[in-house]
Amino acid sequence: MISIIIPVYNQAQKLIQTLKSLEAQTYHDFEVIIVNDGSSDRLEEVFGDYSKGLTAERRYLFINQDNQGAPAARNRGLQEARGEYLLFCDADAILRPEALEKMLTSLTTHPEASYVYSSFYWGKKLFKLGPFDPEQLKREPCIHTMSLIRRSDFPESGWDENIKKFQDWDLWLTMLAAGQVGLWIPEVLFTIIPGGTISAWLPRAAYRLLPFLPAVKKYQAARRVIQEKYGL
Repeated sequence: MISIIIPVYNQAQKLIQTLKSLEAQTYHDFEVIIVNDGSSDRLEEVFGDYSKGLTAERRYLFINQDNQGAPAARNRGLQEARGEYLLFCDADAILRPEALEKMLTSLTTHPEASYVYSSFYWGKKLFKLGPFDPEQLKREPCIHTMSLIRRSDFPESGWDENIKKFQDWDLWLTMLAAGQVGLWIPEVLFTIIPGGTISAWLPRAAYRLLPFLPAVKKYQAARRVIQEKYGL
């Protein structure tokens, strides 16, 4: 079974779109754990209205907590997870109907991999990833959070709740340090609805040519935190 853990902060309407895409999956053996990280947009009420139309086919768990950030919300959901596989799903992601099936098939047929990941769209922009490359991973964040992970290989320490940015990069580097690698699925399996945390995306050239921009300065400061943690 796949445990899908969704941390949510003030994205009630986007969450419903995410849940609808999960209900449309060709693979059905999964549970959904939603962690409301102190939202103020009637998230619980909106989910409650939506859940009235759900069947008892699978487990949905809704958890409220004070605002502590996405890593803490993911760790809280992990405590309740029952599955052999984990998917930390963004609340603004729309999954292709075959996403879960393709990820699980790829992971079960490649025992050397601890997780699988795919390319994706952010709005209309394609983020085309590539084959797993440990050296590239050490240089830059290049794998999205929304990867299917073997529960048995997930770090016992969980998500580092002190990391505010590059939480995905931090996780994959932690797993790499333990000798665990990923596998790329050369397809687009989900789309991120613009307006969430990734909405601050800038073209790659901006980080080299416009170092004075506040967004670039913040990016570089967060990058140094990860580099110092792993001695990169």
